[in-house]
Amino acid sequence: MKEVRTRFAPSPTGFMHVGNLRTGLYAYLYAKKNGGTFILRIEDTDQGRYVEGATEAIFRTLKTAGIDYDEGPGKEKDGMIYVQSQRKHLYKQYAEELVKKGGAYYCFCGKRNVTDGGVGKYDKHCAHLSQEEVERRLAAGEEHVIRMRVPETDGVSEYDDMVYGHIAVAYKDMDDMILLKSDGMPTYNFANVIDDHSMGVTHILRGNEYLSSTPQYNLLYDAFGWERPQYIHLAPIMRDHEHKLSKRNGDANFEDFVAKGYLPQAIINYIALLGWSPKSNQEKLSLEELKEQFDVSGLSQSPSIFDGAKLRWLNAEYIRELSPEDFAKVALPFLEQSKAYGKYSTDMLLALVQPRVETLGDIPALVDFLEEYDDFDLALFEHQKNKTDAAVAKTVLEAAIPALETAEWTNDAIFAALCEVTTALGVKKAAVMWCVRIAATARAVTPGGASEMAVLLGKEETLKRLKRTLARLEA
Repeated sequence: MKEVRTRFAPSPTGFMHVGNLRTGLYAYLYAKKNGGTFILRIEDTDQGRYVEGATEAIFRTLKTAGIDYDEGPGKEKDGMIYVQSQRKHLYKQYAEELVKKGGAYYCFCGKRNVTDGGVGKYDKHCAHLSQEEVERRLAAGEEHVIRMRVPETDGVSEYDDMVYGHIAVAYKDMDDMILLKSDGMPTYNFANVIDDHSMGVTHILRGNEYLSSTPQYNLLYDAFGWERPQYIHLAPIMRDHEHKLSKRNGDANFEDFVAKGYLPQAIINYIALLGWSPKSNQEKLSLEELKEQFDVSGLSQSPSIFDGAKLRWLNAEYIRELSPEDFAKVALPFLEQSKAYGKYSTDMLLALVQPRVETLGDIPALVDFLEEYDDFDLALFEHQKNKTDAAVAKTVLEAAIPALETAEWTNDAIFAALCEVTTALGVKKAAVMWCVRIAATARAVTPGGASEMAVLLGKEETLKRLKRTLARLEA
């Protein structure tokens, strides 16, 4: 069997949209599953849409995502050039060769490119010029393009897609599309065919918006006498039932997700499942497991909706599995953005938040309360299940303060002291813990219990807050 060779060919027109990254991921997984080669190609012929720094963002995203290409910029093989703008001379040669083969022709019409009855379809005005007239106009330096010659018969161009099955488009529905523009630059439609062939690409994975234009690309393969590749078209990712995820709308930027505290491995895991189902029915898959399990039979023809809640859940699963050391490495930059950083034990803060955050970006909001203590609504003490209110809180704090003043300041010792208060007062343990924690933090929800919060705040600050609250309860 011929070696499987796939490619990812992003355009440097902005950040890496997750839909685009998913295409690259699937191409990578298909190549790896089949022991093949994964190629990176930069398609930068559309200079009008080029965004400064976007090429670097492509390399950075792939590296962060763990997608390592075998051939591409910086990993050249056999003198191949993997940046389209640096291959300009090749496209002109191929276009002129195609003219000689009869698969293309010179067009001098300029903006005269529509029929009387249709919009956007060329009327083949120059397709029937004599060779003599073409040569005369070229010699005169007339501006021109090179167009593809679609057969003027009742036939069809057809192929079998590995996801969508048999696809056929009639010649009469095709346009003599421009292959080489007047400035000598190729159109996307032409350049990607030339590049895929010259790089030996055997399987092309791309969005299903190309399903109907692929028969036209196949005419180019046929006109050159080249073997066609296999096609794997992918259903879109939607942000809701009506709208596709869109780079233009600022949707789903990979690097933005990372900046918000999503782990790259969680993002890759999630987008792999947007349009593909593993036979194992697993939801949590490492990149190695994805390489082992990826199969075209699991690809769906139906669009997938990007579910932010599902991504958060999956990201939380990855966070929980990190070792304390690995969590510290990724979480510290987010903790440094909080008001609490540097004022409390970093190790303890990280240990408290790891089981409680879904994204690393949740960390500041989870710990900022430590520095936002103020007089709070005493109704916060009311808790039906714990049978507490302001009056109970007053009784609890009157007993808890002296008990804590003599306690060793460790989690176990503080917990034991509060348990003794529970016994002495004859109330539920949860009631004592609730009242002490509320008094110390002014929050109903905290990343830890009463004893943990007391250790974190320190003995002096904890007792200061408890006494302040008791004074308010006695007023």
